[in-house]
Amino acid sequence: MSAPCALLAWALLALLGLGLGGPREEPPNPCCPIVPRREWRAPASKCSKKLRLPVRYVVVSHTADSPCDCPASCLKQAQNVHNYHSGTLNWCDVGYNFLIGEDGLVYEGRGWDTKGDHTGPTWNPISIGISFMGNYMERSPPRRALRAAQSLLACGVAQGKLSPRYEVKGHRDVQRTLSPGDQLYEIIQTWPHYHE
Repeated sequence: MSAPCALLAWALLALLGLGLGGPREEPPNPCCPIVPRREWRAPASKCSKKLRLPVRYVVVSHTADSPCDCPASCLKQAQNVHNYHSGTLNWCDVGYNFLIGEDGLVYEGRGWDTKGDHTGPTWNPISIGISFMGNYMERSPPRRALRAAQSLLACGVAQGKLSPRYEVKGHRDVQRTLSPGDQLYEIIQTWPHYHE
């Protein structure tokens, strides 16, 4: 990670309340930090269809484009995905509920409560779509990105957004696609909640 990216990462983490805790601060939130939409300058969502909670399925995909490894490049990548989904495809918002950056941060898409547009009409109403920003056909996401995704899933269960018996599926398990890429697909198959 370059020095400017590292500095920006620390600044972003500090803004998210992850600095060193003083004696009078509240205990840290057990959930991973989620970069809210306003932080990556997403316009207001035009989506209105809600998910029925708790959700039972999680579909993991990749964006199949350039990776991002610092908050500045991941903010730009999240904006690019949003612009493609809402501008080119004319969707009501970015299609994913969450995006994972190689910087180890989770970027809020449609969030826990709103139906996504990530896997087609059968799976969108019954699943959360999590997409790793990058192409993982020939390389794996860094550990910090994988930890962020696992932390997000644990947080979803803790908040009652995901069923404790949720099932993780690869995008290719539910739709004809190469997503989430061969390398990421091998990894998620080892996760305890994975079901083909």
